[in-house]
Amino acid sequence: MKLGIVGLPNVGKSTLFNAITNAGAQSANYPFCTIDPNVGIVAVPDERLSVLTKMYASKKTVPATIEFVDIAGLVKGASRGEGLGNKFLSHIREVDAIVHVVRCFEDTNIVHVDGSIDPLRDIETINLELIFSDIEMIDRRIDRTKKAMKGDKSLQFELDLLERVNGVLNEGRSAKSIDFSEKEWEIMRNIPLLSLKPVIYAANMSEDDFKGGYTNNPHFQKVKALAESEHTIVLPVCARLEEEIQGLEPDERMMFLEELGIKESGLDALVRACYSLLGLISFLTTGPDETRAWTIKRGTKAPQAAGKIHSDFERGFIRAEVVSYDDLVTLGGSAAAKEKGLVRSEGKEYEVKDGDVILFRFNV
Repeated sequence: MKLGIVGLPNVGKSTLFNAITNAGAQSANYPFCTIDPNVGIVAVPDERLSVLTKMYASKKTVPATIEFVDIAGLVKGASRGEGLGNKFLSHIREVDAIVHVVRCFEDTNIVHVDGSIDPLRDIETINLELIFSDIEMIDRRIDRTKKAMKGDKSLQFELDLLERVNGVLNEGRSAKSIDFSEKEWEIMRNIPLLSLKPVIYAANMSEDDFKGGYTNNPHFQKVKALAESEHTIVLPVCARLEEEIQGLEPDERMMFLEELGIKESGLDALVRACYSLLGLISFLTTGPDETRAWTIKRGTKAPQAAGKIHSDFERGFIRAEVVSYDDLVTLGGSAAAKEKGLVRSEGKEYEVKDGDVILFRFNV
């Protein structure tokens, strides 16, 4: 899973990326500081792993991961190549979802490219550049489809769909605003439109606002209202604060957050939200050698989940021996869970649930 961090220059993207990954991405008070995308791999927070590791005395613990890509600041005109925009837009096409960092803090020492703080204007600037870039892609696709139709009239359905999408984009609306049928989705999922990607807004604010109750920040409230209208998520973050606490030991970090009255870091919340946004869950495997979380799409059936571990597991799938994490921990181990009849034998049609602890049986 790959997530792109985007936004205007100087909104805190690279600072947030540094905090997420401790990768030390360059951060400076001028546009286009980040030219090539920085990439960092981040563990998905999952307390269940440490519990199972202790229970089974596992030698190794392997969490699920997310790949974050820090994409340089976009500016107005990016779709026409302004500020190396075409290069940056191509990086966004490769991600599964977008984390849109929005500046919700006032600071005269940090230049805003438009001279003032207005998160809704900033969001519109980015969204329009994504839409303009999509229009170019759809136009090229329409031309190719029309040429191909000279020998294949069955492409009329696809042409009609592309022209409908083009009409919506030219109205300044994103591809996400279109209600596609299942047949239309079969076509659209193969077209990497930027405005079709799911988005989480990260409202970046000052330490004082974040500590003092971000609900009083008028810029955050504007982003929150927009996110609600788009049926997506907005997360309050303080990128500078998050960067500072990443240098602390885990116990010190937790104490620091508790002093602020915060249950978890904004970064943990962001990772969880991204996981949820893409409809992903984790099933678990555990034993003396290793405890591991495996990432799958919600609704994945047992053989395909087994295939995440190894293709032989899917090819020779016999059954899955499944127990829920809660039952396993409550009873203190698989032997007790079996005695209570809580270890189930599931077949090929079983849809794996989040927190299932599974032992796959296979034969090849």
